[in-house]
Amino acid sequence: MNLENEKCVMVMDATLPLGIIANTVAIMGITLGKTMPEIVGRNVIDKTENEHLGIIEFPVPILKANADTIKTIRERLYEPEFSDMVVVDFSDLAQGCKTYDEYECKIKDVEENKLNYYGIALCGSKKKVNKLTGSMPLLR
Repeated sequence: MNLENEKCVMVMDATLPLGIIANTVAIMGITLGKTMPEIVGRNVIDKTENEHLGIIEFPVPILKANADTIKTIRERLYEPEFSDMVVVDFSDLAQGCKTYDEYECKIKDVEENKLNYYGIALCGSKKKVNKLTGSMPLLR
């Protein structure tokens, strides 16, 4: 990944409870790390020679939006123009499942336009990420 021309952001529904926001960000971050292992740096050693696992090599801003805006972004990401982007979404359906098998089974019966997204992570060219999220404020 060329850090000069690439960008990752997460967009969260700011109306959700803090615990749901934290859980959603954690889940999307784990999926990004699995999908894009090259963005995770090598392990490091501190002065006392203790090892610390590698972390992501660049910032990932957490932006705030409402549920409708997140849904609009998700829908746009299905357009051919954005087909080269890495996208991780997390919905109310996923949050409500106790196991991955349950999620996998239930999502087969739900049309995409019926999903309510808690958050979405996107990585790709800065130009495309900014086109979709450039005016959004940071979640604070």
